[in-house]
Order: sequence, then structure tokens, then C-alpha cells
Amino acid sequence: MRELEFRFVRSSGPGGQNVNKVATKALLRWKVAESPSLSAAVRKRFLERFGRRIDKAGILELRSQRFRDRGRNVADCLERLRAMLLEVATPPKKRVPTRPTRGSQERRLQGKQKRSRIKKLRRRPGSEDA
Repeated sequence: MRELEFRFVRSSGPGGQNVNKVATKALLRWKVAESPSLSAAVRKRFLERFGRRIDKAGILELRSQRFRDRGRNVADCLERLRAMLLEVATPPKKRVPTRPTRGSQERRLQGKQKRSRIKKLRRRPGSEDA
């Protein structure tokens, strides 16, 4: 059983009379939810990342009409699917929480004090809120 299903329809755009009689637009359909090729973890990441592009039946549909040639449109669909799979193939790295260094904390506080002094000097003399 083939997992990827291709259909071809007439493409829009330039092509002269040829565009009206040749079906070069490629439609790729893939049942992501039922695919035995994906591990559970990769499937979960794929569904999280590209969930908006998958219908309720769990089918991803990619279309390509960039080229006037059917074979190149099929290759374009496959390349886009490959890029999507590569994007979710490796699990994301866990973030290791870190603390700011003492120097960065002191620089931050000095910057705030400097800003406060600048604003204080802008006030009218004698309008101290002490």
C-alpha cells in the first residue's frame, strides 16, 4: 500500500493553450495520523507543528503548480514534505534555566540609577517629593 497519493489537475497561470488540456498541477495527499513510517514522537511533533495544515481525517495535502511540468511539480511536493519532516525529526533541546551573573545585575541596576538621575535633573528645582 502506498502512503503518498498523487492526483493531477489543470494548473492555473501561464502556459498558453497547453494549460487548458494538460493536468500538471500536483496534489499530494498523505494520511499523517495513520502513517506507519513515523514514530509516535515524530508524529506528535508533526501534528503539533503542522496541525493547521491537516484536516480532520488526519490528511495532509500539499499542492504544487510552480512548474509547467508534472514531474517537477511532484518533485516540488516531495521536497516540501521532506523539509517539513526534517523540521520535526529531531526533538527540541530542553532549556536549561540559568541565572543572571552578578555583574549583569549590577550593570542593570546602575543603568536604572543613571536613568533616574537624568529624569530627576529634568524636574523643576524645588519640586522634591521627599
